[in-house]
Amino acid sequence: MRRNTNILAHVTAFVTAAVWGTTFISTKVLILNGITPVQIFTLRFALAYMLIVALSLAFPSMVGHQGRFRWFADSWMDEMLMLALGVTGGSAYFFTENEALRFGTATNVSLIVCSCPLFTTILFRLFVKGTRLSTAQAIGAILAFVGMVAVVLNGHFVLRLSPLGDSLAFCACLCWAVYSLLMKYVAGRYSAFFITRKVFFYGLLTILPYYLYDPHVPDVSMLLNPTLLFNLLFLGIVASLVCFVVWNWALGQLGAMVVTNYVYVNPITTIIFAAWILNEKITPYFIMGSLMILVGLYLSNRKK
Repeated sequence: MRRNTNILAHVTAFVTAAVWGTTFISTKVLILNGITPVQIFTLRFALAYMLIVALSLAFPSMVGHQGRFRWFADSWMDEMLMLALGVTGGSAYFFTENEALRFGTATNVSLIVCSCPLFTTILFRLFVKGTRLSTAQAIGAILAFVGMVAVVLNGHFVLRLSPLGDSLAFCACLCWAVYSLLMKYVAGRYSAFFITRKVFFYGLLTILPYYLYDPHVPDVSMLLNPTLLFNLLFLGIVASLVCFVVWNWALGQLGAMVVTNYVYVNPITTIIFAAWILNEKITPYFIMGSLMILVGLYLSNRKK
């Protein structure tokens, strides 16, 4: 039974990372139609939060904390951890990543943000006692990282430095690494639904100060456009609600160092969908890099 659960968790993490790789397309469609990145984040998290609250109230025994609906965690310390998760996995992560794209190149941002498994490993080595990698796992992690670089570059070896953009991308990478580390202290003690609900709530709460600087919100008539509505529903329901719940569940089953490695899959699906929808070119470097990522994931996720 445990083995089957682990297999399901691996598959879940892989599919979730693949789905997140496609969100680039939906986000780009919305931005091209005049919706800002912060507005997109607010709308998708607000939709996801309303739905997850409704599910938690309707089925508390299935999706609540300890079989019942609760607004708060068991202690103030845990509630502060939930706040930190909402910031690092929600508002701060999405804000810094999206702002990085304004000041830096998409290639640089992708390379830096998708390097978060390496930073997660470093944080675990620093703060979690007894964290070690076998030789095969270390080789796998390096192979997956090199493959990710090959996929993101996709045959174009021109990188332009942008101090502000690259710094923001590094902040986003660090945010996700910290999010993965903090999950270690709540996963298993709280349900994935409860944790995800708190992440959405505190993510929304901590993004609100931005609207003091830019109070504009998109018109309702714009949001009812079928194309925009479809992309918002995809981002809110699939990429946020479903993906965050199953990702947090996988973190609880396998641990952050294993699950976070699947972030390397993200650029593969991004480029596949970009080639399909935006007619971007797939090169042999992409194919070679994708194979390296898959082999690296297999090696890095093997038991010691």
